[in-house]
Amino acid sequence: MSFPTQRPRRLRSTPAIRDLFSEVDLSPRDFIAPMFVREALSDRREISTLPGVFQHSIDSLKKEIEEHLQSDVRAVMLFGIPEIKDANGSAAWSEDGIAQLAIREVKATFGSDLVLFADLCLDEYTSHGHCGVVERGSVDNDKTIELYGKIAVAQADAGVDFVAPSGMMDGQVARIRNALDSANHSGVGVLAYSVKFASSLYGPFRGAVEVEIADGGDRKGYQQDFRRSTEALFEAMLDESEGADILMVKPALTYLDILAKVKAMTNLPVAAYQVSGEYAMIRAAEAAGYIDGPAVAIEQLTAIKRAGADLILTYFAKQVAGQIR
Repeated sequence: MSFPTQRPRRLRSTPAIRDLFSEVDLSPRDFIAPMFVREALSDRREISTLPGVFQHSIDSLKKEIEEHLQSDVRAVMLFGIPEIKDANGSAAWSEDGIAQLAIREVKATFGSDLVLFADLCLDEYTSHGHCGVVERGSVDNDKTIELYGKIAVAQADAGVDFVAPSGMMDGQVARIRNALDSANHSGVGVLAYSVKFASSLYGPFRGAVEVEIADGGDRKGYQQDFRRSTEALFEAMLDESEGADILMVKPALTYLDILAKVKAMTNLPVAAYQVSGEYAMIRAAEAAGYIDGPAVAIEQLTAIKRAGADLILTYFAKQVAGQIR
């Protein structure tokens, strides 16, 4: 009896047969679209480091969200960019801070049709570019998470559905969960950046939010070492124990092994962030004529979902949604 060499090919011989046996299919509802709202803008402004992505005024932000909803993308992650930054990032929790103003406007416009996440960090708001309070040349963890609690309450007061702490401070999820509950916001969820590596792929994002770390510094003391996996899994377990509702791995494509391991160890939803560098590389290669950009985007996003992501943050959300609907 000969080995059935033709069997695999019979299961992929036509588009209809391939679709019938596909194991992973993308949906627009898998996506969370990162969006940037900047104080003192009258209209949107394209981000030079992220072609096709914009800093928005509140009005243009609402137009962008409407277009995403029409493509069946129903979730947005909001990043605020203030006009004035200070050492503690006080605009991050101000009632009149740009993020809070945008949250109120967006929720008043779209209500429960949209799931609104807000990044919860200080780097966009601090004059030194670090994710927390800097004292004697380093970030003070405990003072920083107290401010994270204030930001969480301010965002919840404005109407956000989920806060998304991204600063990688120890104990941040527990402090935020306690602050929300104490302020009668127990219904507001926490998407924790549980596994966030000190990656070289964040450069385009820092251009988008106008962040430069002072004195040539870096965040390797609080973001994770990309050479280690056990620490990443430990951090994810800690966030789950502290009350996170969703765990996230960032970056996505370069850490699919970590994503799969996190998915295997939790019953919580798992998100992955296809970060700015991953997006920008596709767009740059597409512009040079080296690749079919949309096809590569779909392939990579499918790989991220196949590895275990329930939700994917991606700058391709609207574009890919229009292709796969």
